[in-house]
Amino acid sequence: MATVAASGTSDISDDRRYLDALQSVRHTLDRFRGCSEQEKELLRQDLSQLQTMETKLTSGRVEIVVFGEISTGKSALINALVGKAVTQVDIQGGWTKEIWHVAWDGAGYRIPGLANSEVVLIDTPGINEVGGADRGEMAQDTARQADVILFVIDSDLNETEYSALVALASVNKPIIVVLNKIDLYSKKERERLDEILAQRLEGIVPLESIVETSAQPKEVEYIIQQADGTERSEWRNPPPKIEDLKLRLLEVLEEDGLGLLALNAAMYAADKSDRVAALKVKIRDRRANQTVWSFAVAKAVAVGANPAAFFDVLGGSAVDLAMLRALAHIYGIDMTWSNVEKLATSILQAAGWTITAELGTHALSSLVKAATLGWGTVLTALPQGAAAGYGSYIVGKAAKYYFEHGASWGDEGPKTVVKRILAETDKKSVLQDLKQEIQKKLHLNRHSDDK
Repeated sequence: MATVAASGTSDISDDRRYLDALQSVRHTLDRFRGCSEQEKELLRQDLSQLQTMETKLTSGRVEIVVFGEISTGKSALINALVGKAVTQVDIQGGWTKEIWHVAWDGAGYRIPGLANSEVVLIDTPGINEVGGADRGEMAQDTARQADVILFVIDSDLNETEYSALVALASVNKPIIVVLNKIDLYSKKERERLDEILAQRLEGIVPLESIVETSAQPKEVEYIIQQADGTERSEWRNPPPKIEDLKLRLLEVLEEDGLGLLALNAAMYAADKSDRVAALKVKIRDRRANQTVWSFAVAKAVAVGANPAAFFDVLGGSAVDLAMLRALAHIYGIDMTWSNVEKLATSILQAAGWTITAELGTHALSSLVKAATLGWGTVLTALPQGAAAGYGSYIVGKAAKYYFEHGASWGDEGPKTVVKRILAETDKKSVLQDLKQEIQKKLHLNRHSDDK
């Protein structure tokens, strides 16, 4: 592991932030490792990105990401900073289709105490590229991982550029707006552009972070005096003018390089940690809802189709207990059968009239079954089964709330929770769906044809 040497009060503070950030990243990685296989599959890309962030933090890799519209000169700017052609420059623009990482060895900056520290420039697809929706999302994620943002323009901001810049500002990273191709403007035009940009970017980018460059100046005719006294003309590209940008970048990095790296890593880890939590909630919620419904249907069919009088009620109770045990497993809560029975009892008592109505239907239907030696099943299946399934549905929804809150009713208590669930449940719709499920099952049962 890399170590950071402290040399003063500010450095000690940065050291602490760095170590806290590293701990935060590793803690989040541990949360990923604790996910289920289904969750890991959905979070595979996030895990890879977080592992990359850990490597970035331990090695001290500072990332500067370059954004801009097609043909503003992003790639040419990277070439000019690096001092050689490391990215392709196409006169038609729009060549950049992926994210490109280029080591900026000549940056002249290293994070103190991190021997392997380096500065990396990242080129991204044009923000206005047609069909670039996926690449746009990829670029946004790159911005969240990067430490400094360069936003390249070659004139006044248009609506697309302004919207993109505002969105990038929301990720809370240092932003430098680069007015490139400045050689194409007269002195008066440049002054006017400076005024417009200062007004338009007020409150978004500080004035000192709006710099002018000419990454690939247009050709200029040179008159060359030859040894014999004659002259000849030659067209050449003047050297790039990027000194102001280099200076501003180094100012930003020297001011808070390690702190910037640490803050960015901590924010990124927090975002990924929130994503893990949100995904777990989403997956568990979907599984829990499916479980509640499948057990409600199973109970509705089992109770409605059971030709034996009275035993259908006992069978239905067993289904409820199995459902609660399954829900506890989904939420990672270990419960004994005794505790499951206690939970079921507390919910049934809280349900009050709903369970009373269900048992009333059971009693009437059971009497019909007993009087007809079981042949009354066909007559009682729908109302009895639907009532039983609905009761199970309410029990399941209440238990779901209980497990979602860490096996606790919180300040509300089971009666309040059940009352709200009953108010929010479309009873008519649920009963109708349950009846349809019963009909499907009875249609496949040979006894359903005996009329």
